[in-house]
Amino acid sequence: MSTFSFASATLPEWLDYLERLHPAAIEMGLERIRRVQAELELEPSFPIISVAGTNGKGSTCMMLEAILSHAGYRVGCYTSPHLLRYNERVRIDRKEASDDELCEAFRAVESARMNSAVSLTYFEFGTLAAMYLFSQAEVEVAILEVGLGGRLDAVNVFEADCAVLTSVDFDHMDYLGNTREQIGFEKAGIFRSGKAAICSEPDLPISVRRHAESIGADLMHIGEHFGYSTAPQSWSYWRNGESRHALPYPALRGAYQLKNASACLAALDSLKDTLPVTLSDIRHGLLEVVWPARFQVLPGQPVRVLDVAHNPGAARALAASLDSMGRYPRTYAVFAMLGDKDIAGVVRELRSSVDVWLVSGIDAPRGATADEAATQVAQALQIAEPLPGNAGEGAAHTIRKFRNPSEAYAYACEQAARNDRICVFGSFHTVAEVLRNRIERG
Repeated sequence: MSTFSFASATLPEWLDYLERLHPAAIEMGLERIRRVQAELELEPSFPIISVAGTNGKGSTCMMLEAILSHAGYRVGCYTSPHLLRYNERVRIDRKEASDDELCEAFRAVESARMNSAVSLTYFEFGTLAAMYLFSQAEVEVAILEVGLGGRLDAVNVFEADCAVLTSVDFDHMDYLGNTREQIGFEKAGIFRSGKAAICSEPDLPISVRRHAESIGADLMHIGEHFGYSTAPQSWSYWRNGESRHALPYPALRGAYQLKNASACLAALDSLKDTLPVTLSDIRHGLLEVVWPARFQVLPGQPVRVLDVAHNPGAARALAASLDSMGRYPRTYAVFAMLGDKDIAGVVRELRSSVDVWLVSGIDAPRGATADEAATQVAQALQIAEPLPGNAGEGAAHTIRKFRNPSEAYAYACEQAARNDRICVFGSFHTVAEVLRNRIERG
């Protein structure tokens, strides 16, 4: 990259540079990022809420951001990955960081990295840049979504005043282990001694409890120390005998969002002396929260659902949400996944919710081809894989193959009747391409 200039590089040029900077996309460990953090003298004085989990992290972060923002706090929120723009990852006062702000932060991190003589991954670099911007903006609280695991994730270089563990399921097993006990231990690595550790995973691995006990974290488990109950028009939250009633259902769809919302309220309760919020703040925050592509239902007919579900746990939640919508004559799945994910596991979870599988490849690193994905779909459904264009759609399950998600989505829109349903899922890449195509077409 001989033409790359730190002083004048645009955001796309910076992102291209960061993708090439480290030989591996993922390298677990905190030693390198700690050295750069020290060089940056990045020691935040504001409270930090760290959020880990296999699924539900982003939704939980968004609810916390919405409630705290409505309470009048200057909130910094860092999430990943993004759908359409890198800027989505870094928000201050619920506004995305500008290209210029991100470039300024990248320049600061790169200078510190070069002085430290270490390499950083794309995510590590971005995490430091986000916290640099939060410090520059003098935010009053930062919400940080863990990228992968917890114990050795870049976010964990910062001391959390409250840690939230949303769920423990199978994903990233090459890095986190192949049992829920191993995965749970890695995610529990964000807990801190004497600080609240909020767990909204109902079936909590023993390893999580043991780790919390060993370091003296204040473990609060859903169903045990806090929880919720539902009514037709509202829901109630309880914690240690105290309750908040007549809460509005979150603007984010899906019954599982009440589990995430309860974790948010438990986290806020644990920080009430530092970051007090009112019942009005909670109600407004729940009603105003926005998080695209998390069971997002587009207006119009046929019904179109966008969801970034990309592992069996998320697919299970998606299936439950689809089933709660009622019956549709036919449901079309626009489906594409990364090749290193559990494609068959995702398909099995949605077997009873989908009639027609429109399977495509993903033009991205690690993306499965249409042939590879279709083969796994057919095996999971225990049906013969059709050739392109030869799938008769009168069968219980049929499969068609497409080059990319845009083509699969266009086909679904052409074929679906007004009362049918289209569901786009499998990866951030899948949903992002469909969203981008819709925006470009107006």
